[in-house]
Amino acid sequence: MSGHSKWANIKHRKAAVDAKRGKIFTKLIRELTVAARHGGPDPESNTRLRSAIAMAKSNNMPNDTIDRAINRGSGKGGIDELHELYYEGYGPGGSAVYLHVMTDNKNRTVSEIRKIFTKYGGSLGESGCVAWMFEKKGRIAFDINSVDEDKIFEIAIEAGAEDVTTQESELIVVTASDDFESVKEEMDRQGLKHLSAEVTMVPKNNINVEGKEAEQMLRLMEAFDDSDDVQDIFSNFDIPDEIMEAMG
Repeated sequence: MSGHSKWANIKHRKAAVDAKRGKIFTKLIRELTVAARHGGPDPESNTRLRSAIAMAKSNNMPNDTIDRAINRGSGKGGIDELHELYYEGYGPGGSAVYLHVMTDNKNRTVSEIRKIFTKYGGSLGESGCVAWMFEKKGRIAFDINSVDEDKIFEIAIEAGAEDVTTQESELIVVTASDDFESVKEEMDRQGLKHLSAEVTMVPKNNINVEGKEAEQMLRLMEAFDDSDDVQDIFSNFDIPDEIMEAMG
């Protein structure tokens, strides 16, 4: 199982802790704001905003906070200039790192990203250096102990999912990015409660990282996760289970 997949599980566990201190709300508000700015304030016609609202609600964000963020994005409540950017580079052991960033200060952000890469044995690369190594996919996760695997598989495939896989204690439904919303809606309609649902970047191939470099890789991921400007992190590392568990 790839480190990218295991990191997704750690990330979702961390999100529960981050939510308690309000940290995750900053990133969710930015996503709501930018989604509304680019696609309009109506979630029925704005798929990205609809997904952002669902993610915000799953993290118990109050409705008035969601509404304020959408209003800011649609120009009703004023808006700070937010730049949506992607940075690419390499982590320890030659692993690829692809960052989705939102910032009001490009110079500050690129300086911080370069510093984090360098501190943990990586390097910031040129645009396009690793993006080609990833594919955009939908990912819907279920607690494997709380669902009927056969039922999940049958509903997912009939709804247009590409695959259903097992990762640790989770059952993962994988979809093409364009089919994510319709598959998720059908599974919601069937009363299937998911742990998480998102469109993410999945690596085409994985890079084995071991020893000290594996520990550095996870520290690199956590440092980017703790950055307010980094919305999401994608990588193709694959490291031993025991190190993942120790860091998780």
